[in-house]
Amino acid sequence: MSMTFGKCLDPNGARFGIPTYPWRLAPEGLATRRQLRAQGLRPGGQPIAAQVLRPRFRRGPLVAYLYRLDQAKPVRPMTAGKAAALAKAMTARRTCPQCSTDAGYVIPASLGMCVPCAYPEEQHAEPCAPPPSTP
Repeated sequence: MSMTFGKCLDPNGARFGIPTYPWRLAPEGLATRRQLRAQGLRPGGQPIAAQVLRPRFRRGPLVAYLYRLDQAKPVRPMTAGKAAALAKAMTARRTCPQCSTDAGYVIPASLGMCVPCAYPEEQHAEPCAPPPSTP
């Protein structure tokens, strides 16, 4: 079902159950999770206050849920334990299980190992000619 711009406007919530606005036309005082995070806030357990819909061609509309700014809470600060756990997890994602070295990048899940271990024959190809020296 294709949705037109006018069908996205339901400020009373009669059609969709919650107040609904067209894309980019939400009233002041409401924000998405991403917008809250950019301001250093989080929803903090509050219910969804409204939604915005963006019609798409031949597909269902894009939906973004909105939260009230006055009920938003500040983001919890990062603790030392959480920072250490995050660093340990990122190190594990960069460590190759085959050769146990830090690859310097996140190991692709499609390979399951670093690129040199996944394609060893390409690593032993003839070296390129050295660049010409300039006098």
